Formats: sequence, structure tokens, C-alpha cells
Amino acid sequence: MRFKTLLFYSIALSVSIACSNHTEVKPSAMSAENPFNVALNEPIAYAEVKANHLKEYVQYTMDHAVKELNALKGTDKINFENTFGRYDAILNQVDIAKNNAFNLFWVSPDSLVRAAGNQGNQTLDSLKKAMTSDKVLFNKLQSFAASEDGKTLSGLKKRLMDVVIHNFERSGVNLSAKQLEQYKRLSAEINQLSSRFTSNMNTANDVLVLSEEQATGLPDNFRDQYRLDNGGYEIPVMNSTNGPVMENAESGAVRKAYMTKFLNRGADGNLSILDSLISKRYQLGQLMGYDSYAAYKLANHMAKTPERVWEFLDGLVEASRDKAQKEVRALKMIRNSKHHTPHDDSPINPWDISYYQNLLLKTTYKVDHENMRHYFPMERCLQGVFDIYQILLGYTFKPVENASVWAEGVQMCEVYEGNTLKGRFYLDLFPRPHKETWFYGKYFSKGGQTANGYEIPQAMLLSNFTKPTDTQPSLLSFKELEILFHEFGHIMTFMAYEGAYFTLAEPEEDFTEATSQIFENWLGNYDILRLFAKHYETGEVFPKSLYDNLQRANTVFSGLSLQRLLRFAKYDMSIYDRYTPEQPLNTDQLWQDIDTDMGVLDRYVEGTHKQANWIHINTYPVYSYSYIWSRVYAQDMFTQFEKNGLLDPETGRRYRTLILANGTQNDIHKALEAFFGRPSNNKAYIESLELE
Repeated sequence: MRFKTLLFYSIALSVSIACSNHTEVKPSAMSAENPFNVALNEPIAYAEVKANHLKEYVQYTMDHAVKELNALKGTDKINFENTFGRYDAILNQVDIAKNNAFNLFWVSPDSLVRAAGNQGNQTLDSLKKAMTSDKVLFNKLQSFAASEDGKTLSGLKKRLMDVVIHNFERSGVNLSAKQLEQYKRLSAEINQLSSRFTSNMNTANDVLVLSEEQATGLPDNFRDQYRLDNGGYEIPVMNSTNGPVMENAESGAVRKAYMTKFLNRGADGNLSILDSLISKRYQLGQLMGYDSYAAYKLANHMAKTPERVWEFLDGLVEASRDKAQKEVRALKMIRNSKHHTPHDDSPINPWDISYYQNLLLKTTYKVDHENMRHYFPMERCLQGVFDIYQILLGYTFKPVENASVWAEGVQMCEVYEGNTLKGRFYLDLFPRPHKETWFYGKYFSKGGQTANGYEIPQAMLLSNFTKPTDTQPSLLSFKELEILFHEFGHIMTFMAYEGAYFTLAEPEEDFTEATSQIFENWLGNYDILRLFAKHYETGEVFPKSLYDNLQRANTVFSGLSLQRLLRFAKYDMSIYDRYTPEQPLNTDQLWQDIDTDMGVLDRYVEGTHKQANWIHINTYPVYSYSYIWSRVYAQDMFTQFEKNGLLDPETGRRYRTLILANGTQNDIHKALEAFFGRPSNNKAYIESLELE
């Protein structure tokens, strides 16, 4: 691996030298038959993509980017369009190629394409780092910013100029030559480590083999999917099987065995990789003048500082503790009742938490999530999602028949407003070997103005929902239905961007989840739910009695649910804010320390390593707190729909125009105030938790 690291670093260095020295680069040609060689807004024929196509596309993008950058740096008569406008366009094309490479690394069934995608992503990441730390390029941009024309800029042009300069400063452009080389080396090594972490996760295909007796309690339709010809069951250990096993298996030993395998996915390689990531990210933060990597990351977020995030998290730990402890006592009662041990006050085992939560829901609240699946067939639920978003946002979604996609079963849809094509998204809904195992909205292109017209945003919904069988369609749990509404919210955020500049397309990182979380609230309204929640065999509408039961149970575990999210957020913050070389963290012990500090429930299972298969601390470090932070804004935004109607098109258009289409073109606080007619507050969020 040392040779690969040096080779990778040499690629990054050569790109940097080419960008800095005005070296004349002769662009490579991209063959006419290459699927990536398409006109503006024409879909890529992903089914035809081979590894050599991806390599050629990456090289072509690199060569043209370097040529354009050198031309920019050689420009004598500078203006906004040939400096910041041109730079934004170059960065956009690099980003599109990088995202195609990375996304195919995550989803392609072809191992050679995945390998080429991984390599291409790393190479283009190095190019982006070289661009944003190129002193000659920065000086050229700064020379326009300091000119009379630059000083008098206003509106979005000034916004773009300010953001680009800020991004350069955060990418090491003001470092000394020696420090800059260290920055590039650390960035390249972090990128490579992160890719290895992901590969180890996605190739960890463990299974749990059960006898007929051990499978007692598992839903019939679930068992049918994994029944062996010679008797017994072979259950793959992955996200889509976790809930059915952990919530329903009667045997505590089976639940423990499954949880142990689930938490240990990728552990053989990823524990040491994570230690290296933590160390190198700490070094990067220090190099950039911050006390920690978290401080470096957060300076660019709404939260701004680790101190503010810790205050936010610790306050919610305290606020939710009493209700969470009450919920633990309720779990002990249901456990003791089942096992006829009325005076047992021993702790709840981590592998029993979901099981007893489910048992309490079924016995006390008459909520049986497995039986409810029959009312949530994927096809109808997806159409329900489409209908709601189309009504609110004024779009029309048009599925494309026989689209060229990267794997069987992937769907492509185009988004229209009237007769105008506004965007394109792909649906990759079900698990398969070597595919990324979690749930994401991922973009290919963000959108923006080009010399040839407006470039539409393109994205994919990458999911791992319960697969259909020969006898049943994909039947979602209510939790999976919430995930579907949530992740499609990310897709709509991408589709709705309306702006000239690629750089301004995405909102602040710790606001990103809000525009997805808000739409989970639509499932709390029966008139909405009944529009699409119908029994897959009989067509019976989801009964009002079941909905009422769901509502009664809505916050029954809100304390423990919030504590679980806080546990993850505190872990993420701890490894990136409290690490020092003198006292390196034991990433296993940290789980136990956090559980002890929170003082409610011990969730750590001896000998397991959740951190080895937790994608967020790898790919999205210092992000987990944002799931809670963003929900404050999500719940506040939802109050406008509660007031005006959940299917009110006028409120939906205002939301789309002021919030979704914004990216970072306007300050998010001002955008929110324009939407509310008042400053944002946390009242709706606090009320939604029903903390006692």
C-alpha cells in the first residue's frame, strides 16, 4: 500500500505543478463512442460504461481543466466572467466527472468499473485540491477582486467571488510552500484511506445461518426470502435485514449473534484505517490553524464552533434523560412480564432493546410494524411520494422507459415544469452485492448556467429497501417509508436549485438534512397516508384504527431515540474534536465512556466495532450532530404547511423558491425569515419531542 500512496501523491503533485507553472497541456481526446461524450443535458448511457470509458473520461476532464486553468491564469484583461465565472465552470466539470466516478464506485456491479471509479475519484479529488490551493490562480482571482470592478460587484456575482476566495483560504492557499505540500499529502492520504474504508464495508458480505427453531418469531414473508433448499435459513447481514431480525427473533442468542456480525462488518481492516483517518484529519486541522479537525470543519457551517455543538448536544442529553430513563423502565417491565421475573432490575441487553421496544408497541399500543408492511408496497408508496412532491413543488415526473442504467432494476425519471426539463433522477432502490449499503440522495451534477445553456441537475436515490420476492412486491416498514420520504427530499433539493453558479448550489452542511426531514411529517397525517397506503393484495386502505395506534405510540420512545442520535453525534464529535497524539482515543472504549456519561443505557456489545462500518465518520466526518441540528429548522418550516395546508401549492412554491432553490445564494437565516415572516425558532422541535 505504501507504493500506491506514493504513486497517488505523485499524481496530485504533478497536477499541482501543471496548474501552477502555466504548462501547456494538450488535451486528450474522448472517443465518440464513450458514453460520457454527450451533449448538454443528454443522459449518459450508463449501461454501456466500461472501465476504459471511465478512465478516458477522467483523463479528458483533467487535461481540459488544466488547459482552461492555465488559460485563466494567463489572461491579461481580466473581468468577472473570465476569472470567477470561468473558474466556477471549470470546477463544475471536474466535480461532475468526480461524482460520476465516485457514484459508480458505490453502485456499479462491474468490479473493474468500481476500481476505475475509485481511482478516478481520488485523482479528480487531487485535482480539486490542487486547484483550490494554487497560489498563481488565487492571485489572478484576487487581482480582479481588488480591482475597481471587483470592489463594486454586488448580488450573486459578489457572493460567488466571496465564497470562492473563502474556499481557497480554507484549502491552504495561504500556507507556506512546505505547509502546502503537507496539506496536499494529507488530503490525498485521507481520500485514499476513506476509499479503502468504504470498499471494506461494501465487500463485508457476512451471513447468519439459522435452524427452523432459531428462526422462531421472524416474519413468514421474511423467512421465505432466505429459506435454504435443505432446511434452515441463510440471512445476509445488512441494513435491510437488521430490523426484521432484531425486532422479531424470539431467541436472545440469535439476536446477539446477528448484532455481533452486523456491528463487526469491515472491522478486520477498518479499525486501523479509522485510527489513521482520525490522526491525519487532526494533523490537517492543526495545519490549518485550528485546535481540532472539528473546529476546522465547523468554521464553515451554521454551528461555527465545537463549543456551540457540544453545548447543543449536552443540553439535549440532559433534556431527554428523564424521559429516556422512564422508557427504559417500561422496557424492563415488558421484559419481566414476558419472562415472569417481576423483580428483575438488571440492565437491558443491547441486543434486546429493539425486540422489547417492538414487543411493547405490539402489546400496549397494538402497533405491529411487520403486519403494517402489507399496506406499504413500494410501487404505491413511491407514487404517493411523487404525487405529494409534484403537487407541492409544481413539477411533473416522467419515468423514462428502457433507460440506459448501471444495473438491472434501476429507474430513470425526468423532472418537468410545464414543458421545461428541470432535472433528472435515478432510483436505485434495492441491495445487491458490492453496492453501498446505506441510504442516500447523491447528485451527479448540481446545475448552473453554461455557455451552451442551462445545465440541469442530475441525482440518484441510492437505497437498500426490502427487496421484492417471487410472490410479493417490496413491502416497506413504516420506518423505511419515512426513509423514502426523507431521501427523496434530498433529490428534490437537488432538482429545485435555480442559480447560475455551481459553487452556490448546496446549502450549509448542517442545514442539508432539514429539507429532507421536513417531509417525514407528511406521514403523520391520515388524509395524506390514506392516499397511497393500501394493502398490496386487497387494495384496502390503511385502517384509521392502525393510524390512531401509530399516533398514540409516536413519541413513546422519543427519549431513547434522541439519546441514540446524541450518542452517535457525541462519538463523531469526540474522535474529531478531542483527539490528541499524546492521548490517542481507543475507539472501542469511547462507546462505553459515552454510554456511562449519558447515564441511561449501555448499548456497547463487548467485542464489537460499530465504528468500522459507520459510513458517516468516514465519508461525512463532523456531520452526525446535523441530523438533530437540522431537525430544529425542519420542524419550524413545517409549521407553515400545518397552517396553510399540507398540499397547499402556494406554500409549496414559496418553500421551493425561497429555500430549495436557494443553495447558498442568499444567507440561510434571511431565506428562512422570508419564508416564515419571522426569525426561526426551536419551539416546534421541542414540542415534537414531548419530553417530560
